[in-house]
Amino acid sequence: MSETSERSGASLKSERPVRGKGDQGGRSSALMVNSVEKAFRVLSAFGRQHQTLNLSQVASETGMDLSAAQRFTHTLTQLGYLHKDAETKRFELTAKTLDLGYHFIRSSRLVDRAMPYLMHLSKETEETVNLTMREGTEIIFVSRFLSRHVLNTDVIIGTRMPAYCTAPGIAMLSRLPEDEAMAVIDASDLKAYTPSTTWQRDALREKIRQAAAQGFATAFEEVYLGDASIAAPILDHRGRPEGAVNVAASCSRYSREEVVARFSSLIIAAAHAISRV
Repeated sequence: MSETSERSGASLKSERPVRGKGDQGGRSSALMVNSVEKAFRVLSAFGRQHQTLNLSQVASETGMDLSAAQRFTHTLTQLGYLHKDAETKRFELTAKTLDLGYHFIRSSRLVDRAMPYLMHLSKETEETVNLTMREGTEIIFVSRFLSRHVLNTDVIIGTRMPAYCTAPGIAMLSRLPEDEAMAVIDASDLKAYTPSTTWQRDALREKIRQAAAQGFATAFEEVYLGDASIAAPILDHRGRPEGAVNVAASCSRYSREEVVARFSSLIIAAAHAISRV
């Protein structure tokens, strides 16, 4: 997304909310290690909305009792993933939690394959270029090359956004079988972030079909006011979407027609070069 845009009235969390018990089929598996799941639940409780938490707040956010919350926060503190303030008794994440993201970036074959093309696209367009992946109903930003036109930023690597109202999300959904794509739409929390958000089911189906026909998707001011985004899907060896590359710019600098005319062929070429089909 473009950083020249203003935040819409609706709040968009970059952190992933704690899921309920029915949300992960793997939890019922006999192979599931519940203590590992609970440890990650504690780490996931922290974020922009909860930069620090005391023990009772950790318990409340994770659905644990105080005794369990105390054991997990103590263990994570000993391992270096949490820091406990000696005076306030409040916990916060440490820089060590970045290790997991770092290992993903360094080991991801998609990121490694995409990097030279993203760099070239960034130099050629002089606009913000992003690599995203989809997880469930959301997209995740996994690589970013910022534009020199950046005024302010609210999107960083790891930020999550709804797939249905973002150009990369629609681009990826457009390369799925339609019933599978609509299942993602049906599982989404559909709502309007701005007056320009496409959020009704039939309109989203048509938008997905249009993206499939033209090979790219666009989103104009759907999450952020002033934001223009255009994206093309990256395909794996089976022809299924494994990511998307997008260019984000400001609506104050380009009309919708100019965004398509200027960037569509470039992102399609980049996405095709990165794809494994």
